[in-house]
Amino acid sequence: MTEIENTTENIKLYSSKAIGGATFLGGPLAAGYMISENFKALDKPDNGRKSLIMGIATTIVLFGGMAMLPERIIDKIPRQLIPLIYTGIIWGIVEWTQGDVLKAHKENGNSFFSGWKAAAIGLISLIIIGIGIFGYVYIESNNPAYKIYDTKIAEFSKNESESLTFYDNINFKSNSTLLSELDNKVIPKWERNIQLINELENIDGLPSDLLDQNKTLLTYSELRLEAFLLIKKAISEDTGKYDTQLNMLNIKIENELNKLN
Repeated sequence: MTEIENTTENIKLYSSKAIGGATFLGGPLAAGYMISENFKALDKPDNGRKSLIMGIATTIVLFGGMAMLPERIIDKIPRQLIPLIYTGIIWGIVEWTQGDVLKAHKENGNSFFSGWKAAAIGLISLIIIGIGIFGYVYIESNNPAYKIYDTKIAEFSKNESESLTFYDNINFKSNSTLLSELDNKVIPKWERNIQLINELENIDGLPSDLLDQNKTLLTYSELRLEAFLLIKKAISEDTGKYDTQLNMLNIKIENELNKLN
């Protein structure tokens, strides 16, 4: 059996297993640091510096991108899937760049850092990422655009709620009362809601998921207005000939509400 040259006798390294475990716990930042430390111990400081930079950059891109995804998409992703994916990728990178050295280091009976130290690095990385995410959420929550958005959406919701009371006891109200409510309360509120959504389109700094929601809210509002105008027409003419058209509008309204939910 050929003896393996022992070139790493006097140094400690992080094993592939330790790097993988810390990566699953603390993300690419932990991996970048540990791979970097291995390269430094192997007298390859340039590679170590590049590994650390890549770990930091990957962490920012990964968690920054996840923060920007709509909640409805994030909720559909299994909790363990993303950590498993990036841990598998990191494992492959370690095996590609340091696998032979780590294998020889182990076969020669040389020392590795303990799994506890690797776990501690993963935990520290997790804390750093958590602080970063908290800071991002804090800054975003104090974004003036959100305050303007929330104010206008609150007015939108109030108009919606008040206008839909039109259907309460609709069969027991006179036509003149219904027409008065439509002219003075219901229709103006949906005209105002359309105006509010158009105003939201002009707010700078809104994320893509809210911009998409605005489009749905606009379609929803236009359908509501169209339905109430048709109801007014039906009441004025005292006819049921628009029932089919109203049913179609209600189906479309339900579709838009499902998108919002």
